[in-house]
Amino acid sequence: MRVGIFVACLAVVTGLAHLGLIPAGIGTSNPLWLIALAILISSPISFMVLSRQREAMSEQVGGAVVRTRQRLHANRTMEDDVDDAARAPVPAQGDAAGGEDERRGEGTGASAEGGASGVAATGKRD
Repeated sequence: MRVGIFVACLAVVTGLAHLGLIPAGIGTSNPLWLIALAILISSPISFMVLSRQREAMSEQVGGAVVRTRQRLHANRTMEDDVDDAARAPVPAQGDAAGGEDERRGEGTGASAEGGASGVAATGKRD
């Protein structure tokens, strides 16, 4: 639509230059002068004529952005829920079973040398 407005303005400017109502240019600058004048005239016309179309397109784009943000938020929340569930601590199964850490040898019991295994006095792993 905007190109159509520009082409119409260019035709009008070229016709007026051909009739001698406006200057055709200086020396050999005729085509550039007419194109510049057509751009100058068509810009405000297209701004006014296409304002409703521009507003409608802005609403469509804005709605699409909102829907995309909602989908991204839902995806992030879903991933967070799955991750939180995977990281949740497993409840202990009682003293008789010995707990999972002790079965793997990572319990708090004494080691073969008689010292504490796993965690040193500073709270860091050996």
